[in-house]
Amino acid sequence: MQKSLARFDDRIYALARIVVGFLFLCHGVQKLFLADGPPESMPAPLFFAAGGIELVAGAMVAVGLLTSWAAFLASGQMAVAYFMAHLPRGLLPIENGGELAVLYCWIFLLIAVRGSGRWSADDLRGGGS
Repeated sequence: MQKSLARFDDRIYALARIVVGFLFLCHGVQKLFLADGPPESMPAPLFFAAGGIELVAGAMVAVGLLTSWAAFLASGQMAVAYFMAHLPRGLLPIENGGELAVLYCWIFLLIAVRGSGRWSADDLRGGGS
């Protein structure tokens, strides 16, 4: 199976980058434009900063602009979110509701390491990031 799919590696990666960036962007849109404000347990400036990072970094990852930098920032935000909001509620992500934060953290770290790839603004401008 791996050999058959290997020829599509760069396209599958590009689609994964686009989808992950778009989904992260959606979290930012939800926080900044659709939510009734921050939850009581979260300071408003932190809530809006998180929404801004999700919106901008998600868009940058999706279009592939300065991808490594944006993905690294998003990965760090998700690590902070996990340790601040989820870990106090239990050790394991399955018990503290932090699965999505952990998943985003690691996938963004992978994107930061691998860069933008094909179908990206970085590729069009001649500088992979």
